[in-house]
Amino acid sequence: MPKLLLVEDDPNLGMLLQEYLTSKGYDTDLATDGNQGWQRFVDHAYDLCLFDVMLPKKDGFSLAKEVRMSGRDVPIIFLTAKSMKEDTIQGFRIGADDYMTKPFSMEELLLRIQAILRRYHKTDETQQPVSYQIGSFSFDFAHQLLTRTGADGEPQAVKLTSKEAALLKLFAQNKNQPLSRSFALKLIWGDDSYFNARSMDVYITKLRKYLKDDEAVQIVNLHGEGFKLMA
Repeated sequence: MPKLLLVEDDPNLGMLLQEYLTSKGYDTDLATDGNQGWQRFVDHAYDLCLFDVMLPKKDGFSLAKEVRMSGRDVPIIFLTAKSMKEDTIQGFRIGADDYMTKPFSMEELLLRIQAILRRYHKTDETQQPVSYQIGSFSFDFAHQLLTRTGADGEPQAVKLTSKEAALLKLFAQNKNQPLSRSFALKLIWGDDSYFNARSMDVYITKLRKYLKDDEAVQIVNLHGEGFKLMA
């Protein structure tokens, strides 16, 4: 059963949509503001997100930006009362997969959800084993190997631990983009407690050591925000 995240502050519309989508075979979580929606996204894995644009505490555009920064490839549909061309363009620039203006037909929304999920599933089926280029390094996530050609022309490989590989993958997915410290902790360690934060700092120090042979690659601290992998 596909799992959806619906973030809608109108309680009547939210419950109506949740009940309708559930009846059509979609496990649908409902959040009523942007902060609650972000917390749900961090805590669970979703196949698709439905975001109202005008949300309390954090608007739908800001929420979508955080989702895109997370590194998770999740389709997003915006639901909004706005019909201005500028808002539509902004939504697609952020990375929306679709945009529906209220009032809309629930049957049409269902068809659009089905079409987007089919498209994403086809993409998933054709994906090759995950690998990333980080400066002069090649990172094979599937085998947890970080490889670089040495001065002697021979490849030099470092076998990473599962935590190191998961953290480096998250950095690689967000290369040259800010990465939230809290999100990384919740995604990889399960929560952002003080002790897990100290543990993550140790792993980041190890990754910096592995990457130090390429001066163009750095993991920099962003005060009060998190980190950024510069490459």
